[in-house]
Amino acid sequence: MPTASRPHMPDYGVAAPNAGSGLLPWSWAAERLERSHDYWVATIHPDGHPNMTPVWGVWDGEAVWFSCGPRSRKARNLERDPRATVTTSDPNEPVILEGTVVREAGRSANEAFTERVNAKYGGGLAVDFFLANATYRLVPTWAMGMVEADFSGSPTRWIFT
Repeated sequence: MPTASRPHMPDYGVAAPNAGSGLLPWSWAAERLERSHDYWVATIHPDGHPNMTPVWGVWDGEAVWFSCGPRSRKARNLERDPRATVTTSDPNEPVILEGTVVREAGRSANEAFTERVNAKYGGGLAVDFFLANATYRLVPTWAMGMVEADFSGSPTRWIFT
């Protein structure tokens, strides 16, 4: 279980950890990660500027999995620098994850990913589709979430150890 605390957000009037909604439980974040239809993935171009793209993906309870073309900008960025940020698609209750992305090339990992993607999106994708693409897994080292309706009293940061 990650450790929760209030993030340092100077100039935003963020309340103490026990004020407002208080610190959000990790279960709140996990629920939003699981139900997010899409995720936004931020990677780093060779010159240092950010690259942001939406992807279909799944949260498996420990990591966000997603896939892309192996020659796409995202894949090339991750090959060079595996640091990335992934966020859910709901701006009113976002969950933001930072971590290092690992490419999953093995058949068994891609079979599990295919099963989850097909269950979530109702598709009939075959494992060979993902084996021909690049499948990635981001395990978070840091996460943050908040409720827009309680902007000053809900921001929570989670640290994974």
